Amino acid sequence: MKCRMAIAALLIATAAPLSAGLAVPGAAWAQEGLPSLGAGRGDQDQARAAVRAGRQIPLARVIQMIAARTPGRMLNATVGDQGGRPAYFVQWQKPDGRVVVFVVDAESGAMIGQQGG
Repeated sequence: MKCRMAIAALLIATAAPLSAGLAVPGAAWAQEGLPSLGAGRGDQDQARAAVRAGRQIPLARVIQMIAARTPGRMLNATVGDQGGRPAYFVQWQKPDGRVVVFVVDAESGAMIGQQGG
């Protein structure tokens, strides 16, 4: 009986801050108009915003472009900076196992570099 009372008290104590929105990470950000999902992943948020605003092409289009030119599969992709311009760095594995990193201008979609392979 004491155990049940202690569990009930614990649940009430932890539920109160949650209902007030105080203990949920990102809740305060959402109230301020900042992104609540992926908090702390600013690069991805900036990339999504740039794609929505039409300043960058979507990563999915870049992957389709690479797949049309080079057989294989994507291993990883990141957004970064190449020569002062936003760029996608797509790690690609060819059918023979060799790995290539394609560097694609995020604004124009032009292939601007290739490393490895």
